[in-house]
Amino acid sequence: MSDVKKVVLAYSGGLDTSVILKWLIEVYGCEVISFSADIGQEEELDFIRPKALKTGASKVYIDDLREEFVRDYVFPAFRANAIYEGQYLLGTSLARPLIAKRQMEIAKIEGADAVSHGATGKGNDQVRFELSYFSIDPHIRIIAPWREWDLTSRTALMAFAEKHGIEVPTSPKKPYSTDRNLLHISYEGGVLEDPWAEATDDMYTMSIAPEKAPDLPEIVEITFRAGNPVAVNGEEMSPALMLKTLNTLGGRNGIGRIDLVENRFVGMKSRGVYETPGGTVLRQAHMAMESITLDREVAHLRDSLIPKYAELVYNGFWFSPEMRLLQHMIDETQTVVNGVVRMKLYKGQCYVLGRKSDNSIYSEAFATFEDDKVYRQRDAEGFIRLNALRLRIQRLMKS
Repeated sequence: MSDVKKVVLAYSGGLDTSVILKWLIEVYGCEVISFSADIGQEEELDFIRPKALKTGASKVYIDDLREEFVRDYVFPAFRANAIYEGQYLLGTSLARPLIAKRQMEIAKIEGADAVSHGATGKGNDQVRFELSYFSIDPHIRIIAPWREWDLTSRTALMAFAEKHGIEVPTSPKKPYSTDRNLLHISYEGGVLEDPWAEATDDMYTMSIAPEKAPDLPEIVEITFRAGNPVAVNGEEMSPALMLKTLNTLGGRNGIGRIDLVENRFVGMKSRGVYETPGGTVLRQAHMAMESITLDREVAHLRDSLIPKYAELVYNGFWFSPEMRLLQHMIDETQTVVNGVVRMKLYKGQCYVLGRKSDNSIYSEAFATFEDDKVYRQRDAEGFIRLNALRLRIQRLMKS
């Protein structure tokens, strides 16, 4: 352990990383530099610097990564309509590679010997962080305290924190773990470990309960350019402001809550409760925009790639060659995804009211039930008979 002189720690100021900062100093006898990423936690980050320094950090980095997070991680995933196991919009999964990338940049700047994180040995985040680290520097030394120490529970961590005078927000009454960024907030552990137990309403942060949402619907128009949202109700916005605005709109209408038992990459199932109000609205609007701009076969081929894309993100392979290939293919489909979608937000649901685009390949002349000059209905007979040929042959062979 003596060969480790300087460590860059991904530090949130919460229970785990506060204890880890002190533990690294005591066990490794090394200098610890803390790094905190502002990715839209909506928390006061002013406490981070004095708390980290008080706990023993030699230097503190606090970087605003909100625009980069939405522009380079969230929006690419939403261009793919990525969703894991039919429900999870990958809020935590998308943030980890960005945090790891900046952490490695700081390690290089500071000449650090190692990097460290607060992910447990049971979860997905250890994989996401470390796959990202290794993709950037295959020789990096990684210290994962949860896989080394004897502090095997959050109760033990709280006792360690109390012993060393470290203030932490977690208490035995609400011991669940939360992770928040501009895309979502997640809740795991503690009282939520029983999948039969209902999450109490006072836990939720980003959204109002659907039954308490306004009785009148809210109409919103979202403009897309190359698959990305660029304006709400005609007002152009930066990526971070866009997602924050959609969070406000979705949250006040009770949209985006899910309660999911998911399959972790490490092999176990876990229960998570998530709020993703803006992302839920955005995904539905994006799919509506694609419905009139994407060719059928292109759309179906892209849709077949969504499970693999989401799995790569969830499992931590953001910087893999297969991920780069998938993203390039998907982005190629998005050049025509331009236009406006009109949505109705109402009591936990979002409904598509209309969509329009200069790139639309929808034709009223083709689809109409009235007379038209572009489609001969009698042609359908031959189309059907040709498609039925193999079915007819199978039946004839059995006759």
